[in-house]
Amino acid sequence: MAAIAAAGVAAICVDSFAARGWSRTRALATVCTGVELPGHQRAGDILASLWGVARMEAIDSGRLALAGWSHGGWSIMDLMTMALERPGEARIADPDSALLRGVKALVLAYPYCGPGALTQLRAWRRAPDVLAFVGERDLVAHPALCRRAFRIAERGGARVESWYPDATHAFDEDGNAFSAFRFDAALAAEAGGRVARFVAARLNPPSPSWGGQIAKRSGGGV
Repeated sequence: MAAIAAAGVAAICVDSFAARGWSRTRALATVCTGVELPGHQRAGDILASLWGVARMEAIDSGRLALAGWSHGGWSIMDLMTMALERPGEARIADPDSALLRGVKALVLAYPYCGPGALTQLRAWRRAPDVLAFVGERDLVAHPALCRRAFRIAERGGARVESWYPDATHAFDEDGNAFSAFRFDAALAAEAGGRVARFVAARLNPPSPSWGGQIAKRSGGGV
């Protein structure tokens, strides 16, 4: 997120767990394992966040990106498949699909694409630009299943830019708690650069000919 902010884009981090009174330990043990809050339920958190962002004067809600890592990416992908036309969909009493109109881009970092992920079962209803990356040695977000999910997104009209580094799940998270995951500092830096460039290119307007500073090109958010 620091890299995104440095590129002149407002970065807003959403915590799905604190408001529920859940600790990080509980989230790792139950959410990350799919026991609680599967992607189609957490998708409602994204929609609720967009409702809040639309009321922030400093943010241009017509130029937004959504970025999700692992379970967060799963949730974003599930949301892309939803009509949001009936009460209770995505666990929102009155879901408003219009909140997604300003979403121009998605960042999907090693999203879970396996059994239970709606993208394996449904077409995408929206077609933002997508940057997706999955490690070739990822045992959680299996590359083969993710490739299939990204093809489904493309069939829905999304333009998908994909990257498959030689890495495990969560390769950009230093000090993670799972022994099967390996932090790779070089790849983490590359991932951060790719994300920042992708988001800035989709959300920031062209630089004025008189040479405006990128730090002033704020308004869009992620």
